[in-house]
Amino acid sequence: MNKVVECVPNFSEGRDSQIIDQIAQAIRSVAGAELLDVDPGADTNRTVITIVGSPDAVKEAAFQAIAAAKKLIDMSKHSGAHPRMGATDVCPFVPVRNMTMDECVELARELGKRVGEELDIPVYLYEYAASTPKRRNLATIRAGEYEGLMEKIAKPEWKPDFGPAEFRPRSGATVIGARKFLIAYNVNINSRNQRLAHNIALDIRERGRFVRGDNHEYLRDASGEKVRAQGLLQECKAVGWYIAEYQRAQVSINLTDYEVTSVHKAFDTCEEVARKYGLRVTGSELVGLIPLEAMLDAGKHYLRKQNQSTGVPEKVLIQTAVQSLGLDELTPFKPEEKIIEYRISGGKQFGKLVNMTCGDFADELSIDSPAPGGGSVAALCGAMAAGLAAMVGNLTADKREYAEVQAEMIGTADEAQKLKDEFLLDVDRDTDAFNELMECFNLPKNDPEQTRIRQEAITAATKKAAMIPFNVLTRSRRVIDLAEIMALRGNQKSISDAGVGILSAQCAAEGAYLNVMINVADIADETWVNDMRERATQMIRSIREAAEKAIQVVHHALKIG
Repeated sequence: MNKVVECVPNFSEGRDSQIIDQIAQAIRSVAGAELLDVDPGADTNRTVITIVGSPDAVKEAAFQAIAAAKKLIDMSKHSGAHPRMGATDVCPFVPVRNMTMDECVELARELGKRVGEELDIPVYLYEYAASTPKRRNLATIRAGEYEGLMEKIAKPEWKPDFGPAEFRPRSGATVIGARKFLIAYNVNINSRNQRLAHNIALDIRERGRFVRGDNHEYLRDASGEKVRAQGLLQECKAVGWYIAEYQRAQVSINLTDYEVTSVHKAFDTCEEVARKYGLRVTGSELVGLIPLEAMLDAGKHYLRKQNQSTGVPEKVLIQTAVQSLGLDELTPFKPEEKIIEYRISGGKQFGKLVNMTCGDFADELSIDSPAPGGGSVAALCGAMAAGLAAMVGNLTADKREYAEVQAEMIGTADEAQKLKDEFLLDVDRDTDAFNELMECFNLPKNDPEQTRIRQEAITAATKKAAMIPFNVLTRSRRVIDLAEIMALRGNQKSISDAGVGILSAQCAAEGAYLNVMINVADIADETWVNDMRERATQMIRSIREAAEKAIQVVHHALKIG
Protein backbone atom coordinates (compact mmCIF):
# COMPACT_ATOMS: atom_id res chain seq x y z
CA MET A 1 0.00 0.00 0.00
CA ASN A 2 1.13 3.56 -0.69
CA LYS A 3 2.61 5.84 1.95
CA VAL A 4 0.09 8.24 3.48
CA VAL A 5 1.01 11.15 5.73
CA GLU A 6 -1.18 13.67 7.48
CA CYS A 7 -0.35 17.34 7.98
CA VAL A 8 -2.37 19.57 10.31
CA PRO A 9 -1.36 23.23 9.87
CA ASN A 10 -3.00 25.76 12.23
CA PHE A 11 -3.54 29.26 10.85
CA SER A 12 -4.11 32.42 12.90
CA GLU A 13 -7.35 33.33 11.14
CA GLY A 14 -10.76 31.97 12.02
CA ARG A 15 -13.13 34.81 11.12
CA ASP A 16 -12.46 35.94 7.56
CA SER A 17 -13.89 33.23 5.30
CA GLN A 18 -12.23 34.69 2.20
CA ILE A 19 -8.76 34.32 3.71
CA ILE A 20 -9.54 30.81 4.91
CA ASP A 21 -10.88 29.85 1.47
CA GLN A 22 -7.75 31.15 -0.28
CA ILE A 23 -5.48 29.14 2.00
CA ALA A 24 -7.63 26.07 1.38
CA GLN A 25 -7.48 26.66 -2.37
CA ALA A 26 -3.69 26.79 -2.26
CA ILE A 27 -3.80 23.29 -0.78
CA ARG A 28 -6.34 22.02 -3.32
CA SER A 29 -4.08 23.16 -6.16
CA VAL A 30 -1.52 20.46 -5.32
CA ALA A 31 -2.14 17.09 -6.99
CA GLY A 32 -1.85 14.12 -4.65
CA ALA A 33 -2.78 16.10 -1.53
CA GLU A 34 -6.35 15.83 -0.27
CA LEU A 35 -7.89 18.53 1.88
CA LEU A 36 -9.88 16.56 4.46
CA ASP A 37 -11.04 19.16 6.92
CA VAL A 38 -11.21 22.92 7.46
CA ASP A 39 -12.23 23.80 11.03
CA PRO A 40 -12.36 27.55 11.78
CA GLY A 41 -13.11 29.07 15.19
CA ALA A 42 -14.22 32.68 15.49
CA ASP A 43 -13.43 33.16 19.19
CA THR A 44 -10.04 31.48 18.94
CA ASN A 45 -9.49 33.26 15.60
CA ARG A 46 -7.79 30.12 14.38
CA THR A 47 -8.38 27.53 11.67
CA VAL A 48 -7.19 23.94 11.84
CA ILE A 49 -6.76 22.32 8.43
CA THR A 50 -6.13 18.62 7.79
CA ILE A 51 -4.31 17.39 4.67
CA VAL A 52 -3.51 13.78 3.75
CA GLY A 53 -1.79 12.18 0.80
CA SER A 54 1.62 11.12 -0.46
CA PRO A 55 4.60 12.59 1.45
CA ASP A 56 5.89 14.84 -1.34
CA ALA A 57 2.43 16.12 -2.26
CA VAL A 58 1.50 16.91 1.34
CA LYS A 59 4.82 18.68 1.91
CA GLU A 60 4.22 20.83 -1.18
CA ALA A 61 0.63 21.59 -0.14
CA ALA A 62 1.84 22.66 3.30
CA PHE A 63 4.38 25.00 1.74
CA GLN A 64 1.80 26.59 -0.55
CA ALA A 65 -0.57 27.07 2.40
CA ILE A 66 2.17 28.69 4.52
CA ALA A 67 3.04 30.99 1.61
CA ALA A 68 -0.62 31.97 1.23
CA ALA A 69 -0.95 32.62 4.96
CA LYS A 70 2.10 34.88 4.94
CA LYS A 71 0.52 36.95 2.18
CA LEU A 72 -2.98 37.08 3.64
CA ILE A 73 -2.57 37.25 7.46
CA ASP A 74 -1.07 40.21 9.33
CA MET A 75 -0.12 39.06 12.82
CA SER A 76 0.30 42.64 14.07
CA LYS A 77 -3.50 42.95 13.89
CA HIS A 78 -4.34 39.50 15.27
CA SER A 79 -6.18 38.70 18.48
CA GLY A 80 -7.80 35.48 19.68
CA ALA A 81 -8.30 33.14 22.60
CA HIS A 82 -5.80 30.51 21.42
CA PRO A 83 -2.04 30.82 22.08
CA ARG A 84 -0.19 31.70 18.84
CA MET A 85 3.04 33.16 17.50
CA GLY A 86 2.66 33.16 13.73
CA ALA A 87 0.35 33.42 10.73
CA THR A 88 0.96 29.72 10.24
CA ASP A 89 1.33 28.96 13.91
CA VAL A 90 2.13 25.26 13.87
CA CYS A 91 2.50 22.68 11.10
CA PRO A 92 3.01 19.06 12.19
CA PHE A 93 3.41 15.92 10.06
CA VAL A 94 1.76 12.74 11.35
CA PRO A 95 2.35 9.18 10.08
CA VAL A 96 -0.88 7.57 8.87
CA ARG A 97 -0.06 4.54 6.70
CA ASN A 98 3.28 2.94 5.85
CA MET A 99 5.08 5.99 7.25
CA THR A 100 7.65 6.03 10.03
CA MET A 101 8.16 8.87 12.46
CA ASP A 102 11.69 9.32 11.10
CA GLU A 103 10.25 9.92 7.64
CA CYS A 104 7.92 12.55 9.08
CA VAL A 105 10.88 14.19 10.81
CA GLU A 106 12.66 14.43 7.48
CA LEU A 107 9.58 16.02 5.88
CA ALA A 108 9.45 18.59 8.70
CA ARG A 109 13.09 19.52 8.28
CA GLU A 110 12.82 19.79 4.52
CA LEU A 111 9.73 21.98 4.77
CA GLY A 112 11.24 24.10 7.56
CA LYS A 113 14.38 24.77 5.52
CA ARG A 114 12.35 25.80 2.47
CA VAL A 115 9.99 28.04 4.47
CA GLY A 116 12.91 29.74 6.16
CA GLU A 117 14.88 30.31 2.96
CA GLU A 118 12.15 31.07 0.42
CA LEU A 119 9.53 32.77 2.59
CA ASP A 120 11.89 34.50 5.06
CA ILE A 121 9.93 33.20 8.05
CA PRO A 122 11.64 32.16 11.31
CA VAL A 123 11.04 28.43 11.80
CA TYR A 124 11.33 26.33 14.94
CA LEU A 125 11.26 22.53 14.92
CA TYR A 126 9.33 20.68 17.62
CA GLU A 127 8.30 17.28 18.99
CA TYR A 128 10.15 14.42 17.24
CA ALA A 129 11.81 16.88 14.82
CA ALA A 130 13.15 19.13 17.61
CA SER A 131 16.81 20.13 17.31
CA THR A 132 17.23 20.21 21.11
CA PRO A 133 15.25 18.61 23.98
CA LYS A 134 14.26 22.10 25.18
CA ARG A 135 12.37 22.69 21.95
CA ARG A 136 10.41 19.47 21.91
CA ASN A 137 7.40 20.93 23.73
CA LEU A 138 5.28 23.28 21.62
CA ALA A 139 4.14 25.24 24.66
CA THR A 140 7.77 26.00 25.57
CA ILE A 141 8.54 27.31 22.09
CA ARG A 142 5.33 29.35 22.02
CA ALA A 143 5.76 30.81 25.54
CA GLY A 144 5.40 34.59 25.33
CA GLU A 145 3.42 34.17 22.12
CA TYR A 146 3.56 36.67 19.27
CA GLU A 147 3.79 39.66 21.61
CA GLY A 148 6.98 38.35 23.21
CA LEU A 149 8.58 37.09 20.01
CA MET A 150 10.65 40.20 19.25
CA GLU A 151 12.53 39.91 22.52
CA LYS A 152 12.68 36.12 22.51
CA ILE A 153 14.07 35.65 19.01
CA ALA A 154 17.02 37.92 19.80
CA LYS A 155 18.26 35.55 22.50
CA PRO A 156 20.97 33.12 21.31
CA GLU A 157 19.18 30.14 22.87
CA TRP A 158 16.08 30.95 20.82
CA LYS A 159 17.70 31.37 17.45
CA PRO A 160 15.35 29.75 14.89
CA ASP A 161 16.29 26.41 13.34
CA PHE A 162 15.71 27.90 9.90
CA GLY A 163 15.09 31.36 8.49
CA PRO A 164 16.02 34.79 9.87
CA ALA A 165 16.88 35.27 13.53
CA GLU A 166 14.91 38.48 13.37
CA PHE A 167 11.35 39.44 14.27
CA ARG A 168 8.98 39.50 11.30
CA PRO A 169 5.94 41.56 12.42
CA ARG A 170 3.60 40.37 9.67
CA SER A 171 4.27 36.63 9.64
CA GLY A 172 5.58 36.02 13.14
CA ALA A 173 7.26 32.62 13.46
CA THR A 174 6.15 29.13 12.44
CA VAL A 175 6.67 25.89 14.37
CA ILE A 176 7.05 22.79 12.18
CA GLY A 177 7.45 19.27 13.44
CA ALA A 178 6.56 15.60 13.50
CA ARG A 179 4.32 14.07 16.10
CA LYS A 180 1.88 11.33 16.87
CA PHE A 181 -1.76 11.89 16.10
CA LEU A 182 -2.97 14.79 18.24
CA ILE A 183 -6.61 14.92 19.22
CA ALA A 184 -7.88 18.46 19.76
CA TYR A 185 -10.79 18.07 22.11
CA ASN A 186 -12.94 20.49 24.11
CA VAL A 187 -15.00 19.49 27.15
CA ASN A 188 -18.07 21.63 27.86
CA ILE A 189 -19.08 22.68 31.39
CA ASN A 190 -22.29 24.19 32.72
CA SER A 191 -20.76 27.58 33.40
CA ARG A 192 -19.74 30.78 31.63
CA ASN A 193 -16.82 31.20 34.03
CA GLN A 194 -13.46 30.85 32.26
CA ARG A 195 -11.60 30.68 35.58
CA LEU A 196 -13.51 27.61 36.69
CA ALA A 197 -12.80 25.87 33.39
CA HIS A 198 -9.13 26.76 33.73
CA ASN A 199 -9.04 25.27 37.22
CA ILE A 200 -10.15 21.95 35.75
CA ALA A 201 -7.49 22.32 33.05
CA LEU A 202 -4.76 22.96 35.65
CA ASP A 203 -5.80 19.84 37.57
CA ILE A 204 -5.83 17.48 34.60
CA ARG A 205 -2.99 18.65 32.34
CA GLU A 206 0.36 16.90 32.65
CA ARG A 207 2.22 20.10 33.62
CA GLY A 208 -0.23 20.61 36.44
CA ARG A 209 -0.23 23.84 38.44
CA PHE A 210 2.00 25.82 40.78
CA VAL A 211 1.42 25.00 44.45
CA ARG A 212 0.41 27.63 46.98
CA GLY A 213 1.00 27.44 50.72
CA ASP A 214 -1.39 28.23 53.57
CA ASN A 215 -0.62 31.91 53.09
CA HIS A 216 -1.65 31.61 49.42
CA GLU A 217 1.91 32.40 48.34
CA TYR A 218 3.60 30.11 45.80
CA LEU A 219 5.82 27.45 47.35
CA ARG A 220 9.40 27.47 46.11
CA ASP A 221 12.15 24.86 46.12
CA ALA A 222 15.72 25.27 47.36
CA SER A 223 16.73 27.02 44.14
CA GLY A 224 13.85 29.48 44.37
CA GLU A 225 11.81 27.91 41.58
CA LYS A 226 8.07 27.58 42.03
CA VAL A 227 6.93 24.11 43.04
CA ARG A 228 4.63 22.48 40.53
CA ALA A 229 2.10 19.73 41.27
CA GLN A 230 1.83 17.32 38.37
CA GLY A 231 -1.58 16.96 36.78
CA LEU A 232 -3.74 13.88 36.57
CA LEU A 233 -3.25 13.02 32.89
CA GLN A 234 -0.09 12.28 30.94
CA GLU A 235 0.36 13.48 27.36
CA CYS A 236 -2.34 16.07 28.02
CA LYS A 237 -2.20 19.83 27.51
CA ALA A 238 -5.16 21.92 28.61
CA VAL A 239 -6.42 25.45 29.21
CA GLY A 240 -9.78 26.86 30.17
CA TRP A 241 -11.57 29.44 28.04
CA TYR A 242 -14.96 31.01 27.41
CA ILE A 243 -16.57 30.68 23.99
CA ALA A 244 -19.14 33.42 23.37
CA GLU A 245 -20.56 31.55 20.37
CA TYR A 246 -21.66 28.72 22.67
CA GLN A 247 -22.27 30.90 25.75
CA ARG A 248 -20.25 28.54 27.90
CA ALA A 249 -16.78 27.81 29.18
CA GLN A 250 -14.76 24.87 27.91
CA VAL A 251 -11.73 22.88 28.96
CA SER A 252 -9.66 22.93 25.77
CA ILE A 253 -7.51 19.81 25.59
CA ASN A 254 -4.76 18.55 23.32
CA LEU A 255 -4.13 14.82 23.70
CA THR A 256 -0.64 14.34 22.28
CA ASP A 257 -0.70 10.54 22.57
CA TYR A 258 -4.20 9.08 22.73
CA GLU A 259 -2.76 5.63 23.43
CA VAL A 260 -1.48 7.00 26.76
CA THR A 261 -4.45 9.22 27.61
CA SER A 262 -7.58 8.38 25.67
CA VAL A 263 -10.46 10.70 24.84
CA HIS A 264 -12.76 8.83 27.21
CA LYS A 265 -10.23 9.00 30.04
CA ALA A 266 -9.90 12.76 29.55
CA PHE A 267 -13.70 13.14 29.53
CA ASP A 268 -14.23 10.99 32.63
CA THR A 269 -11.44 12.80 34.49
CA CYS A 270 -12.96 16.19 33.64
CA GLU A 271 -16.29 14.95 34.99
CA GLU A 272 -14.65 13.85 38.24
CA VAL A 273 -12.71 17.09 38.72
CA ALA A 274 -15.66 19.28 37.72
CA ARG A 275 -17.70 17.92 40.62
CA LYS A 276 -15.02 19.21 43.00
CA TYR A 277 -15.83 22.74 41.83
CA GLY A 278 -19.58 22.24 41.89
CA LEU A 279 -19.68 21.94 38.11
CA ARG A 280 -21.09 19.44 35.66
CA VAL A 281 -19.70 18.34 32.32
CA THR A 282 -22.47 18.60 29.72
CA GLY A 283 -20.76 17.25 26.62
CA SER A 284 -17.71 17.69 24.44
CA GLU A 285 -16.53 18.83 21.04
CA LEU A 286 -13.97 17.42 18.63
CA VAL A 287 -11.83 19.91 16.71
CA GLY A 288 -10.50 18.45 13.46
CA LEU A 289 -10.34 14.69 13.01
CA ILE A 290 -9.99 11.64 15.23
CA PRO A 291 -8.60 8.14 14.54
CA LEU A 292 -11.15 5.35 14.27
CA GLU A 293 -9.33 3.39 16.99
CA ALA A 294 -9.91 6.18 19.51
CA MET A 295 -13.66 6.16 18.85
CA LEU A 296 -13.91 2.36 19.04
CA ASP A 297 -11.97 2.30 22.30
CA ALA A 298 -14.32 4.90 23.76
CA GLY A 299 -17.38 2.94 22.68
CA LYS A 300 -16.03 -0.23 24.28
CA HIS A 301 -15.11 1.64 27.45
CA TYR A 302 -18.65 2.89 28.01
CA LEU A 303 -20.24 -0.44 27.11
CA ARG A 304 -18.03 -2.11 29.72
CA LYS A 305 -19.12 0.47 32.30
CA GLN A 306 -22.71 -0.51 31.48
CA ASN A 307 -21.78 -4.21 31.79
CA GLN A 308 -22.74 -4.64 28.14
CA SER A 309 -21.03 -6.73 25.46
CA THR A 310 -18.39 -4.99 23.37
CA GLY A 311 -18.78 -7.57 20.60
CA VAL A 312 -21.06 -5.29 18.56
CA PRO A 313 -20.71 -3.75 15.09
CA GLU A 314 -18.36 -0.84 14.52
CA LYS A 315 -21.19 1.62 13.95
CA VAL A 316 -22.72 0.73 17.34
CA LEU A 317 -19.40 1.35 19.08
CA ILE A 318 -19.15 4.75 17.39
CA GLN A 319 -22.74 5.64 18.27
CA THR A 320 -22.06 4.67 21.89
CA ALA A 321 -18.95 6.86 21.97
CA VAL A 322 -20.78 9.85 20.49
CA GLN A 323 -23.66 9.55 22.96
CA SER A 324 -21.47 8.90 26.00
CA LEU A 325 -19.04 11.75 25.27
CA GLY A 326 -21.83 14.13 24.25
CA LEU A 327 -19.99 14.85 21.01
CA ASP A 328 -23.12 16.13 19.31
CA GLU A 329 -24.14 18.59 22.05
CA LEU A 330 -23.01 21.70 20.18
CA THR A 331 -23.09 20.53 16.56
CA PRO A 332 -24.04 17.23 14.91
CA PHE A 333 -21.19 14.71 14.98
CA LYS A 334 -20.85 13.08 11.56
CA PRO A 335 -18.54 10.04 11.66
CA GLU A 336 -18.01 10.14 7.89
CA GLU A 337 -16.57 13.65 8.28
CA LYS A 338 -14.76 13.46 11.62
CA ILE A 339 -13.10 10.01 11.61
CA ILE A 340 -9.91 10.12 9.56
CA GLU A 341 -10.14 6.58 8.13
CA TYR A 342 -13.69 7.28 6.95
CA ARG A 343 -12.62 10.53 5.32
CA ILE A 344 -9.84 8.77 3.42
CA SER A 345 -12.24 6.04 2.26
CA GLY A 346 -14.95 8.48 1.18
CA GLY A 347 -17.03 8.05 4.33
CA LYS A 348 -17.57 4.31 3.88
CA GLN A 349 -16.45 1.53 6.18
CA PHE A 350 -16.80 -1.03 3.40
CA GLY A 351 -16.66 -1.08 -0.40
CA LYS A 352 -19.24 -0.73 -3.13
CA LEU A 353 -20.49 -4.32 -3.10
CA VAL A 354 -20.98 -4.56 0.64
CA ASN A 355 -22.92 -1.32 0.64
CA MET A 356 -25.47 -2.76 -1.80
CA THR A 357 -28.77 -4.19 -0.62
CA CYS A 358 -28.97 -7.99 -0.53
CA GLY A 359 -31.19 -7.90 -3.61
CA ASP A 360 -28.90 -5.60 -5.57
CA PHE A 361 -25.88 -7.76 -4.72
CA ALA A 362 -27.70 -10.91 -5.85
CA ASP A 363 -28.70 -9.17 -9.07
CA GLU A 364 -25.14 -7.98 -9.68
CA LEU A 365 -23.94 -11.51 -9.05
CA SER A 366 -26.40 -13.00 -11.53
CA ILE A 367 -25.51 -11.03 -14.66
CA ASP A 368 -22.92 -11.97 -17.25
CA SER A 369 -19.94 -10.05 -15.77
CA PRO A 370 -17.31 -12.38 -14.22
CA ALA A 371 -17.01 -10.33 -11.03
CA PRO A 372 -18.27 -10.38 -8.37
CA GLY A 373 -18.11 -14.13 -8.37
CA GLY A 374 -17.38 -17.11 -6.17
CA GLY A 375 -14.55 -15.44 -4.28
CA SER A 376 -16.75 -12.57 -3.13
CA VAL A 377 -19.53 -14.99 -2.21
CA ALA A 378 -17.12 -17.11 -0.17
CA ALA A 379 -16.04 -13.99 1.73
CA LEU A 380 -19.68 -13.06 2.31
CA CYS A 381 -20.37 -16.54 3.70
CA GLY A 382 -17.47 -16.02 6.10
CA ALA A 383 -18.94 -12.69 7.23
CA MET A 384 -22.33 -14.29 7.88
CA ALA A 385 -20.69 -17.12 9.82
CA ALA A 386 -18.72 -14.71 12.01
CA GLY A 387 -21.84 -12.60 12.47
CA LEU A 388 -23.75 -15.61 13.79
CA ALA A 389 -20.95 -16.43 16.22
CA ALA A 390 -21.03 -12.85 17.51
CA MET A 391 -24.81 -12.96 17.79
CA VAL A 392 -24.83 -16.07 19.99
CA GLY A 393 -22.14 -14.52 22.17
CA ASN A 394 -24.19 -11.36 22.66
CA LEU A 395 -27.35 -13.39 23.35
CA THR A 396 -25.41 -15.22 26.04
CA ALA A 397 -23.50 -12.38 27.68
CA ASP A 398 -26.49 -10.61 29.19
CA LYS A 399 -28.15 -13.74 30.65
CA ARG A 400 -27.78 -14.31 34.39
CA GLU A 401 -27.75 -18.07 34.00
CA TYR A 402 -24.58 -17.72 31.89
CA ALA A 403 -22.79 -15.34 34.27
CA GLU A 404 -19.82 -17.70 34.64
CA VAL A 405 -19.01 -17.50 30.93
CA GLN A 406 -19.91 -13.84 30.38
CA ALA A 407 -16.30 -12.67 29.94
CA GLU A 408 -15.57 -15.50 27.50
CA MET A 409 -18.74 -14.77 25.50
CA ILE A 410 -17.96 -11.06 25.24
CA GLY A 411 -14.36 -11.78 24.19
CA THR A 412 -15.52 -14.30 21.61
CA ALA A 413 -18.17 -11.95 20.22
CA ASP A 414 -15.60 -9.16 20.03
CA GLU A 415 -13.20 -11.35 18.04
CA ALA A 416 -16.02 -12.55 15.78
CA GLN A 417 -16.97 -8.95 14.97
CA LYS A 418 -13.41 -8.21 13.85
CA LEU A 419 -13.38 -11.33 11.67
CA LYS A 420 -16.76 -10.38 10.21
CA ASP A 421 -15.43 -6.96 9.18
CA GLU A 422 -12.34 -8.47 7.52
CA PHE A 423 -14.54 -10.88 5.54
CA LEU A 424 -16.74 -7.97 4.43
CA LEU A 425 -13.69 -6.08 3.23
CA ASP A 426 -12.69 -9.21 1.28
CA VAL A 427 -15.99 -9.17 -0.63
CA ASP A 428 -14.79 -6.08 -2.49
CA ARG A 429 -11.10 -6.95 -2.31
CA ASP A 430 -11.73 -10.13 -4.29
CA THR A 431 -13.60 -8.33 -7.05
CA ASP A 432 -11.11 -5.45 -7.12
CA ALA A 433 -8.21 -7.91 -7.44
CA PHE A 434 -9.92 -9.64 -10.37
CA ASN A 435 -10.52 -6.30 -12.12
CA GLU A 436 -6.89 -5.33 -11.52
CA LEU A 437 -5.78 -8.60 -13.11
CA MET A 438 -7.96 -7.95 -16.16
CA GLU A 439 -6.33 -4.54 -16.57
CA CYS A 440 -2.92 -6.22 -16.66
CA PHE A 441 -4.04 -8.37 -19.59
CA ASN A 442 -4.74 -5.15 -21.50
CA LEU A 443 -1.16 -3.91 -21.16
CA PRO A 444 0.72 -3.56 -24.47
CA LYS A 445 2.90 -6.41 -25.79
CA ASN A 446 4.33 -4.92 -28.97
CA ASP A 447 7.96 -5.77 -28.19
CA PRO A 448 9.90 -8.10 -25.87
CA GLU A 449 10.31 -5.46 -23.15
CA GLN A 450 6.60 -4.65 -23.08
CA THR A 451 5.80 -8.36 -23.08
CA ARG A 452 8.10 -8.91 -20.10
CA ILE A 453 6.58 -6.01 -18.15
CA ARG A 454 3.07 -7.24 -18.97
CA GLN A 455 3.82 -10.79 -17.84
CA GLU A 456 5.39 -9.62 -14.57
CA ALA A 457 2.32 -7.48 -13.88
CA ILE A 458 -0.01 -10.41 -14.61
CA THR A 459 1.95 -12.69 -12.28
CA ALA A 460 1.97 -10.15 -9.45
CA ALA A 461 -1.76 -9.46 -9.86
CA THR A 462 -2.58 -13.18 -9.97
CA LYS A 463 -0.64 -13.81 -6.76
CA LYS A 464 -2.52 -10.95 -5.12
CA ALA A 465 -5.81 -12.39 -6.35
CA ALA A 466 -4.88 -15.79 -4.89
CA MET A 467 -3.94 -14.38 -1.48
CA ILE A 468 -7.37 -12.88 -0.84
CA PRO A 469 -9.28 -16.20 -0.90
CA PHE A 470 -6.37 -17.82 0.94
CA ASN A 471 -6.89 -15.31 3.76
CA VAL A 472 -10.63 -16.10 3.69
CA LEU A 473 -9.73 -19.79 3.95
CA THR A 474 -7.46 -19.36 6.98
CA ARG A 475 -9.87 -16.99 8.73
CA SER A 476 -12.73 -19.48 8.29
CA ARG A 477 -10.87 -21.95 10.50
CA ARG A 478 -10.98 -19.53 13.42
CA VAL A 479 -14.69 -18.82 12.90
CA ILE A 480 -15.44 -22.54 13.22
CA ASP A 481 -13.56 -22.58 16.53
CA LEU A 482 -15.56 -19.59 17.79
CA ALA A 483 -18.87 -21.08 16.66
CA GLU A 484 -18.01 -24.35 18.42
CA ILE A 485 -17.35 -22.43 21.65
CA MET A 486 -20.82 -20.92 21.28
CA ALA A 487 -22.34 -24.35 20.70
CA LEU A 488 -20.63 -25.78 23.78
CA ARG A 489 -21.01 -22.93 26.28
CA GLY A 490 -23.24 -20.35 24.69
CA ASN A 491 -26.99 -19.79 24.99
CA GLN A 492 -28.47 -23.18 24.20
CA LYS A 493 -31.63 -21.56 22.84
CA SER A 494 -29.43 -20.24 20.02
CA ILE A 495 -27.42 -23.41 19.39
CA SER A 496 -28.96 -23.81 15.92
CA ASP A 497 -27.52 -20.37 15.05
CA ALA A 498 -24.10 -21.59 16.12
CA GLY A 499 -24.63 -24.63 13.89
CA VAL A 500 -25.49 -22.49 10.87
CA GLY A 501 -22.37 -20.44 11.65
CA ILE A 502 -20.25 -23.60 11.54
CA LEU A 503 -21.74 -24.69 8.21
CA SER A 504 -21.43 -21.18 6.74
CA ALA A 505 -17.79 -21.00 7.75
CA GLN A 506 -17.12 -24.34 6.09
CA CYS A 507 -18.91 -23.12 2.97
CA ALA A 508 -16.72 -20.00 2.99
CA ALA A 509 -13.62 -22.18 3.32
CA GLU A 510 -14.60 -24.59 0.54
CA GLY A 511 -15.36 -21.70 -1.81
CA ALA A 512 -12.16 -19.91 -0.93
CA TYR A 513 -10.15 -23.11 -1.47
CA LEU A 514 -11.54 -23.46 -5.00
CA ASN A 515 -10.63 -19.86 -5.76
CA VAL A 516 -7.08 -20.30 -4.49
CA MET A 517 -6.63 -23.33 -6.74
CA ILE A 518 -7.97 -21.69 -9.89
CA ASN A 519 -5.88 -18.55 -9.33
CA VAL A 520 -2.58 -20.39 -8.88
CA ALA A 521 -3.14 -22.61 -11.93
CA ASP A 522 -1.61 -20.18 -14.43
CA ILE A 523 1.30 -18.86 -12.35
CA ALA A 524 4.72 -19.84 -13.68
CA ASP A 525 6.47 -19.49 -10.30
CA GLU A 526 6.40 -23.19 -9.40
CA THR A 527 7.96 -22.80 -5.96
CA TRP A 528 5.35 -20.24 -4.91
CA VAL A 529 2.51 -22.24 -6.48
CA ASN A 530 3.50 -25.50 -4.82
CA ASP A 531 3.78 -23.81 -1.45
CA MET A 532 0.33 -22.22 -1.82
CA ARG A 533 -1.26 -25.48 -2.96
CA GLU A 534 0.21 -27.40 -0.04
CA ARG A 535 -0.76 -24.79 2.55
CA ALA A 536 -4.29 -24.42 1.17
CA THR A 537 -4.82 -28.20 0.99
CA GLN A 538 -3.62 -28.72 4.56
CA MET A 539 -5.89 -25.93 5.72
CA ILE A 540 -9.03 -27.23 4.02
CA ARG A 541 -8.43 -30.70 5.48
CA SER A 542 -8.10 -29.19 8.94
CA ILE A 543 -11.27 -27.15 8.41
CA ARG A 544 -13.29 -30.17 7.27
CA GLU A 545 -12.24 -32.10 10.37
CA ALA A 546 -12.96 -29.17 12.68
CA ALA A 547 -16.35 -28.47 11.08
CA GLU A 548 -17.39 -32.13 11.36
CA LYS A 549 -16.40 -32.20 15.04
CA ALA A 550 -18.15 -28.89 15.77
CA ILE A 551 -21.41 -29.75 13.99
CA GLN A 552 -21.60 -33.00 15.95
CA VAL A 553 -21.78 -30.90 19.12
CA VAL A 554 -24.87 -29.18 17.69
CA HIS A 555 -26.43 -32.44 16.49
CA HIS A 556 -25.89 -34.05 19.88
CA ALA A 557 -27.49 -31.12 21.71
CA LEU A 558 -30.48 -31.15 19.35
CA LYS A 559 -30.69 -34.95 19.45
CA ILE A 560 -30.49 -35.32 15.68
CA GLY A 561 -28.31 -37.27 13.28
